[in-house]
Amino acid sequence: MWRAGYRLLLWLAFPFVLARLWWRGRHEPGYRQNLAERFGFYPTRPARPVIWLHAVSVGETRAAEPLLHALRSRHPDCDLLITQMTATGREAAQQLFGGAVLVAWLAYDYPSAVRRFLRNFRPRLGILMETEIWFHLVGECQRSGVPLLLANARMSAKSARSYAAVAPLVRVALGGLSAVAAQTTEDAERLRSLGAQAVEITGNLKFDAHPNARSESLAAQFRHRFGSRAVLLAASTREGEEDLLLNALEQNALGDAILVIVPRHPQRFDTVAQLLASRGLKFIRRSANTPLDADCDIVLGDSMGEMAAYYRACDVAFVGGSLLTYGGQNLIEACAAGVPVLIGPYTYNFAQAAESAVAAGAAVRVNSAEEVIRLARSILQDAGLRERMGKAGVAFCAAHRGATERTLAICERLLG
Repeated sequence: MWRAGYRLLLWLAFPFVLARLWWRGRHEPGYRQNLAERFGFYPTRPARPVIWLHAVSVGETRAAEPLLHALRSRHPDCDLLITQMTATGREAAQQLFGGAVLVAWLAYDYPSAVRRFLRNFRPRLGILMETEIWFHLVGECQRSGVPLLLANARMSAKSARSYAAVAPLVRVALGGLSAVAAQTTEDAERLRSLGAQAVEITGNLKFDAHPNARSESLAAQFRHRFGSRAVLLAASTREGEEDLLLNALEQNALGDAILVIVPRHPQRFDTVAQLLASRGLKFIRRSANTPLDADCDIVLGDSMGEMAAYYRACDVAFVGGSLLTYGGQNLIEACAAGVPVLIGPYTYNFAQAAESAVAAGAAVRVNSAEEVIRLARSILQDAGLRERMGKAGVAFCAAHRGATERTLAICERLLG
């Protein structure tokens, strides 16, 4: 009954899927490109064996980078395929890997589309990043003899409650995985309770990421543009958070410091620009590449794939998605950059990393936008505190590395 209901729901959703792709394509043209791939029709078939990794969007794609590099080094005779669902994820993959890996859309979870995907690429191993669990995909991989690893797996308490509502489907899907590499003990326990087997705790791949030369060079360019002024970075902000931060800024100015706002999603770049303009605030857009005047205190980071450079060019970083109930964004990258980190009360997507960073002295938790601005100003005025928090962040990240090697060991076992 559950399987039939799921399949019926997929077919009923078909016209809405097409409409959503068209709608999102208005602002992100990538959604209207290579549409046939979404349904399992691919222009070329690899001649060599394929190791396939699915990373739904930007965060998962960046997290997968060290694992993909390790697999490429270990298996030079194989083609690496990375699939996405979002246009930003596909763009991130093309920026990070260029032509070194194959990049494609993952077919939607219609049985015939999934079968066409598997027939075309014939992967020796499939790796699903974090929480990508698709019922038909898992079932068809089982029937085709393709081992599946859920890597860097996480399952928040909130997500576990949602999955429990469709427990029969989830139990079958998780039970069909060949192995699960969980980030934390809590993630492992929740995944097991939902039906996952062969669960190992490997840590978080995001601790193993390293900035590339382009990020270092770009950070130097940003610093040159900012001059001697201090910088508060509001990174990966979500809808509603910019309003809160700007309201707080009216009550407690940052002095001569610059506020750099980088929205999480590119489709919101213009929206945030309109918000700033409606308030009569002077700002420049990163994409304009114009000089920063002395009387301009706000920069809108409307660019993709440059977050590592922003972190290395700022003096304090607030990691967004955490002031409102979005669950928080990745704070590991900020800690690794050696800058003091501020996070809001809602960090359930990175619960253990957030708690550990606070305990290590690398991050401070705040409860409101007013606290973000007030505490940021204090840290900007205290060079000693900035140095201590920055060093604590670097040490915190160094202490948690190693997930790539542990995950690679599972991959080798499944390939063998």
